[in-house]
Parts: sequence; structure tokens; C-alpha cells
Amino acid sequence: MNSKYNGKFIPYLLLLPSILISFIFLYYPAVQSFILSLYKTAFLGIKKIYVGPENFLELLSSRVYLDSILMSIIFAGSVVVIGISVSMFIAILLNRDIPGTQIYRLGFIWPYALSPAVAGVILLFMFNPTAGIVNYITETLWGISPDWVSNSKLALVMVIGAAIWKNLGYNIVFYLASLQNIPDGVMEAAAVDGANNVQRFFYITFSFLKPTTLFLVITNLIYSFFDTFGIIETLTKGGPVNATNIMIYNLYTDAFKNLKSGVAAAQSIILFFLVMIFTIVQFKWSDKKIHYGG
Repeated sequence: MNSKYNGKFIPYLLLLPSILISFIFLYYPAVQSFILSLYKTAFLGIKKIYVGPENFLELLSSRVYLDSILMSIIFAGSVVVIGISVSMFIAILLNRDIPGTQIYRLGFIWPYALSPAVAGVILLFMFNPTAGIVNYITETLWGISPDWVSNSKLALVMVIGAAIWKNLGYNIVFYLASLQNIPDGVMEAAAVDGANNVQRFFYITFSFLKPTTLFLVITNLIYSFFDTFGIIETLTKGGPVNATNIMIYNLYTDAFKNLKSGVAAAQSIILFFLVMIFTIVQFKWSDKKIHYGG
């Protein structure tokens, strides 16, 4: 029986709630941020003075802001490379059929359910110089008790480790799903042909994981630039001496502590375009290189 749908406006009506939500919470604030970036603002925005691109020029000549860009790149690169590598390794281990696998999977995945602030508090207790379990282990094994918060290099290592740990479960879920979709016959044929574990990983397993890896590179990049504010605010507050002052935290400082709304809006525009450029480059670079099973 053939039927013809004649409702021309029903699809638009069904899309209307999503369009309204996107406009109110995404597009309108984005446009307002761009407009605000062209103004100098007084306290609480009581008075605005149009200055054109002056806010952007001020940022690009600011040593603190340029350092925050460099710190963001180091931070994001570490979170993406180390986080994805560790997640892939753990997912391969969790994909094996061993007793208690479900419990192990749950243990690795649950940190993703925590909010960044809660994860930061937990890690702050763990890295406490006097009562933290991390320093208890280092002192027991090597006789050292590092001050993770006051040392600039150790503080950076701490927030990178915290960010990786917080997002580990997210990556593992996707890798486990991809690993379970690899045909058993392909692995068995490779084993029959004499391929060892290393060869099977690089030529078969990793080939099937390439699309998932590309997706996780993008999502982890966005996560490291935008969603790690709570961890840094809880653990280091951008210190010591701006050692963990990444772009999103510098934006927060200018917006809510220094009350420089125009400069903060300019930073949000720069941050948006920077991540967008990274994403476009990543897709362009991988367009002809990433294929399922190839």
C-alpha cells in the first residue's frame, strides 16, 4: 500500500524546539560575544566604549596571554596524546575475556561520571603534600615528598594527569565498542598466517581503530581547551606563577576577577577559532588517510 505524506510544515514544527534552544544558548551568545569583544566595558557593563580590534591587539601583545596560549597547546597536546594512548592500551586489556572483566571496566569508566570540580577535590586530597596518598607512596618507595601545588613543573604534571584520568572512561567506552566490532575471522586469519601480537595490533587492530581515534582526538582536544576549567580551579587556580594558566582559565580571570568583559569576550573568540582551526586541519589531514580497516 502506497502512502504519501502531505504535511509540509510538520518537519519544521518538530525541529523548532531544537532550533530555538540552539539559537538561545549557542548562536545568540556567540554573536553577543563577538559584539562585546569590540568594546571596552566599565564595571558590570554600565558603560561601553567602542574600540574596534583594540582588545585583540592588546591580547596579542600581552606576555601573560601569549604564555597562556603556549601553555594551552602543551596541556592539550599532552592530554590528547597520552590520554588516547593510555585509553587504547587499557581498552585492549579490558576487551579480553577474563574473570571480573565487567568490574574492571566499571572501575576504569566511573571517573567520567564525576564533575570536573568533584574530580579536582578528590585529586587535591590525593596530592596533598602532607596527608595525600600519592606522597605517602613516593615517600615510602623513594623517600621524597614533592610539593605538587607550589612547584610549577609538578603542578603542570598534576593537572595534566588529573585531566587525563577524568576523561579516561570516555575514551575507553568508545575504544571498547570499536574493538568488539572487529571481525573475529580477520584476527584468526592473521594468526594462521603467522602474524604475531605486535603485527596484528598495527596492521589490523589499529587500522580498525583509526576512525574512532580521529573522533577521540577531536573530542579530547575540545575537552582539554574548554572542559578542564573546574580541575584547574580546584587544584591550582592557574598557578603557581601562571604555570597552569591555560586560555580558558585566563578568560575566566579577566572576565570575573579583573572585570574586563570586552577582553574576555575577545579571548573567547580567539579560543573558538583556534579550536575550529585545529579541528579543520585534523579532518583535512585525515580525509584520505583514515578508513575503516585500512
